[in-house]
Amino acid sequence: MRRFGSLMGFGAALGIVLALVPVVRGNIDVPAPLRKLAGKAPAPTAPSLDGIDLMRLDVRPSKVTAPLPGGLRAELTLDPVVQRTVRAEMETYRIPRAGVVMIEVKTGRVIAYASYVAEGEKVDVNVRAEAPAASIFKVVTGAALVEKAGLGSETEQCYHGGKSRIQPDELTDDPRRDKWCATLGIAMGRSINVVFARLAQKHITPEDLTAVGGAFGFGAPVPFVVQNQAPEIKLPSDALEFARASAGFWHTTLSPLAGAALAQTVANGGVTLEPRIVTSVARDNDVIWKDDRPPRVVRRAVRPETAVELTRMMQQTVDNGSAFKSFHDSAGKAYLPGIAVAGKTGTLGEPDGSRLYTWFVGFAPAEAPVIAVSTLVVNTPSWQIKAPQLARDALRAYFARQGKKGVTSP
Repeated sequence: MRRFGSLMGFGAALGIVLALVPVVRGNIDVPAPLRKLAGKAPAPTAPSLDGIDLMRLDVRPSKVTAPLPGGLRAELTLDPVVQRTVRAEMETYRIPRAGVVMIEVKTGRVIAYASYVAEGEKVDVNVRAEAPAASIFKVVTGAALVEKAGLGSETEQCYHGGKSRIQPDELTDDPRRDKWCATLGIAMGRSINVVFARLAQKHITPEDLTAVGGAFGFGAPVPFVVQNQAPEIKLPSDALEFARASAGFWHTTLSPLAGAALAQTVANGGVTLEPRIVTSVARDNDVIWKDDRPPRVVRRAVRPETAVELTRMMQQTVDNGSAFKSFHDSAGKAYLPGIAVAGKTGTLGEPDGSRLYTWFVGFAPAEAPVIAVSTLVVNTPSWQIKAPQLARDALRAYFARQGKKGVTSP
């Protein structure tokens, strides 16, 4: 994996991101109510937030703060109970490397921000786009198939093979060998690689997929108060490798922060909001600045209709797909009763077996989303927990905190 390297400052990174937006995705209008939110911001009056340290959080019963240079402290949007629960989960399982980010769908407020490294340098995993995006990239491919090719969650594709690495002969339609068929929704939920590979090969181009990936934030850092690495998207022109990349086999990377932004975008009808984590700044006991700005729109990534189709596909993941066992007990009872969850899992291992990357990005409730979550767990060959279980427990902590009937904190 390449090293993290030097990153731009927040102001410079934000300026570049906003400058790229019309190039990345300029052909879909933002509705009038959202345009009002996206209007020109007033002259900044906040103190500089450069140097805020999200690795030194002070979690108190009623608030969470982080240090700023010059003796200042920032009060954060984080929920102390949810933050403490998520962090404790990471420590309990001694996860080698993990990151969790939870964002309110309609405001962009960050509710949980936890990074954990069991051994070695204590880096912020949430801002590093070093892990392969794996099957999380199927969300982008699914969006491209809807927007560029007019497909939907009920589009059916028959197939053979494709259980692991996709072979060339598995990409050719063959009625004699194609003994199984799946809708695009089922393929998303069960992460059927060959269905995505075939549909991508037949209906979209690397340029199409790169454009939609850019609309979801691949290729640019997330506009955020701390420096973060841009998720990579380098799709090959070779037909076989493009098909594999479309299904999530390498060629793209992701950070937990960017994963949360992706989930928030789908949950918000295709509109990306700026993630915010600072609510006020104080010197000693005197508050010198409060962030009372409305949510800020970064871009419209996809059409509302596309977001609806993606939500239908992603619900399959928890209802009967790759995350069913994580979100239900051995008797099939949901850990989040009465709350539909839309999500996507991702799993990919280094060829030498040294690391196993597992992901979950999603949001809940699926029909009226309020919270988006992104979890990354990087395990060695021996492991105790994967990303979907960590996401489940983060959502349990959040909804138990909200007093949802039948939901217990982990």
